[in-house]
Amino acid sequence: MLKGKKIAIIGGGKMGSIIAQGLLFQKIVPHKNIVITDIDAARLDFLGSSLKLRISNNNEKTVRNADIIILAVKPQNMAATLQEIKPAINKSKLVISIAAGITTNFIEKYLVKGVRVVRVMPNTPALVGEGTAAVAAGRFAKAGDVKLTRTIFNAVGVSHEVEEKLMDAVTALSGSGPAYFFLIIEALIEAGFKTGLSRELAKKLAVQTMLGAARLCLESDKEPAHLREMVTSPGGTTAAGLKVMEEKEIREIISAAIKAATRRSKELAKGK
Repeated sequence: MLKGKKIAIIGGGKMGSIIAQGLLFQKIVPHKNIVITDIDAARLDFLGSSLKLRISNNNEKTVRNADIIILAVKPQNMAATLQEIKPAINKSKLVISIAAGITTNFIEKYLVKGVRVVRVMPNTPALVGEGTAAVAAGRFAKAGDVKLTRTIFNAVGVSHEVEEKLMDAVTALSGSGPAYFFLIIEALIEAGFKTGLSRELAKKLAVQTMLGAARLCLESDKEPAHLREMVTSPGGTTAAGLKVMEEKEIREIISAAIKAATRRSKELAKGK
């Protein structure tokens, strides 16, 4: 599907470079067909020398020579970037945005009428090939555009097609989600240290426990609640720990965090 397609990645930050490396590592797109840009000269030098990526500091020229444009810039820089590349965009090109809170309608208004836009919310575990990406089509995007976009993001994890109205919730859950789990790991390490473990051992135990629990949840046909019950013996240690979590209203804390992140995603769409 991507054979012969030239890809321009506008924005060489963490996610932009992860996508480029994933496509190359999985041999989905040859090296000669990917160019990545950035406004930071030092970052470009790193991308070119250390990661061996093709680089450019000219967004318009890079876009003009590409079939697929991946917009990996910060939301607050999106308007200026779209103005810059507008002269090089036509309806034959597919535009993919991974900017949080930026709608396909926002991008369509800046570019040529009828432009095919697909919006994606990936997450940072893509760095180790375990990313989760939600994909939503703009007004003029075709089924083939969504399929092609999913091929790109499946190179660094798994993708799911969703309605765009759900993207703020997706951003809050899976886009921001890794940070929530990192915070839980931090807390487990600190708690383990305070109860007598070394920080090194506490980290190994916490990380592998979370990884194993996630893998079990992914591969089991049982619901998370059932898996939790399997671990929880009446009157046992797990039950004692869970009782404290419920008393501290951990469910409400997580729900409030997701609501706050969803609200912030919507604010970003309004340029706040």
